[in-house]
Amino acid sequence: MPSTPDQHTDPFTPPRPEQARAHRVYASLFRIAERHAATDEQRRRQVHPSLIGPHEAVRLVEFLLSGTAQQDDGEPEVDHADITAALSLVPLVRAEMDESEAGLLKMARGRGMTWQEIAFGLGLGTPQAARQRYERLAGRAAVDVDGSE
Repeated sequence: MPSTPDQHTDPFTPPRPEQARAHRVYASLFRIAERHAATDEQRRRQVHPSLIGPHEAVRLVEFLLSGTAQQDDGEPEVDHADITAALSLVPLVRAEMDESEAGLLKMARGRGMTWQEIAFGLGLGTPQAARQRYERLAGRAAVDVDGSE
């Protein structure tokens, strides 16, 4: 079904949640960049000054392999060992993301956001799904901290 300008205001056209979510993702990146990463100094707040983070290493190898980033003169080509090293970091990056998401969800609740608002932000259908997601993430983080995994 082709998108038309009237689709968003037409009461007879069902909403397309995936399209709305894709629009929110772009708007979210723009909002955060504009409000909290407008300068080089602000963007550098999240980067370790002398050591590359696991997520940065994985993204860098991905960007170099895909051609999104260009290699500097004299920089070696990405080889199989680089790819293996990046793949080795993926579980750590995933665990860090889970911890970040659980922390963000906990802080959102602490700031008074409802599970419905959180579900909307995550693109989930129900408040119960958001709460269950938090419980899974918090449980996983507890297992990681205990070293039981």
